[in-house]
Amino acid sequence: MTYVRMPAREALPVRIRAKGLLAALLATVMLSGCGVVNKMIYKTTGDVMQGFSRNHTVPYLMANDDLAMGCAMSEATAPLLMSFGRVTSEPDQLAVMLYLSAGGCAEELAREHGLAALAAMHAMNGNAAEDAMIRQQRAYALAAERYFSAWKHHNAHYGEPGTGECPDFDDDMDEFIYFAGLLSGLQALNAEIQSTSAIGVPKNVGSVVARATSCLDNDKWWGAPMALRATVWAMIPGAQPQGEDAFERLDIADEQGEAAGVRLSHVFHAIAATNKGRSDLVRSVIREHAESLEQMPSNDQWQFVDAMATNMIVAISDRLWVEHTGHRTPMGQLGTFWDDQPENVETMSLDGLL
Repeated sequence: MTYVRMPAREALPVRIRAKGLLAALLATVMLSGCGVVNKMIYKTTGDVMQGFSRNHTVPYLMANDDLAMGCAMSEATAPLLMSFGRVTSEPDQLAVMLYLSAGGCAEELAREHGLAALAAMHAMNGNAAEDAMIRQQRAYALAAERYFSAWKHHNAHYGEPGTGECPDFDDDMDEFIYFAGLLSGLQALNAEIQSTSAIGVPKNVGSVVARATSCLDNDKWWGAPMALRATVWAMIPGAQPQGEDAFERLDIADEQGEAAGVRLSHVFHAIAATNKGRSDLVRSVIREHAESLEQMPSNDQWQFVDAMATNMIVAISDRLWVEHTGHRTPMGQLGTFWDDQPENVETMSLDGLL
């Protein structure tokens, strides 16, 4: 009789159990795929997007003078980039730039409505003026919310400003974003006031920002930190330190900004002069800005900031022109005004030659 050796009874069930366990593991992975993707793929993508935007997109944008494109980019990409905060660390630093720029978009719209209101009043059209003013207030309310979001993200990343302690900056872009965050706080307060609504912006933001600008190198940043600080001194009663003169500081900052090709100080100077009711000084700053544009090109690295400054100076000029004439600053005539006297031209009588 021939005996045939049969496999052990336990061997076959073990292989079957192993396959069953593998299948169960695969099914578990597939069913829990969202969790795995969130932890791995989405997180990695979010980290890469944050790093790329901070190290490349923002510097690229700052070297470009197309404000409209920058505005469109910030409004379109902010929800996408900020949503990565659901799967990785909150992109607070990037949020400062996104919401500051998006706030600028809403403020630009508010200024347009303001000009429409002034033009309607000049034309004695009360209903159109009132409607434009309501639209202006709504746009300022949106701007205030966006600026305030930038301010809160700034504080989340850098810590509470104005406490006497300065953050350790990694590089120039880190320092610039810190300054941008300070600017967003001041803009949030201003936009809230213009909107006549309550957004919740702390009323001491101005003094906090003024103190925090001491963390920045004034010479390195085109005189803008000192200009911002001096503007707060000029606008808040009792804020100016003993022995200081806000407008002397602004004059010095203007010279630094003009030499650097980043004329942001002119905007602060014009705002401070407007707040003090010095229309003659406002005109002088506008003229100085226009002349500087002809003499010194924008800094290649910071064209966006210089273009933003020019845009705001044009807006201030437009407001003056519309108030007095019903129309904006004519093309190519920034730095001139409706009541400028024609230059004396020497004439010669031709009677004796005829």
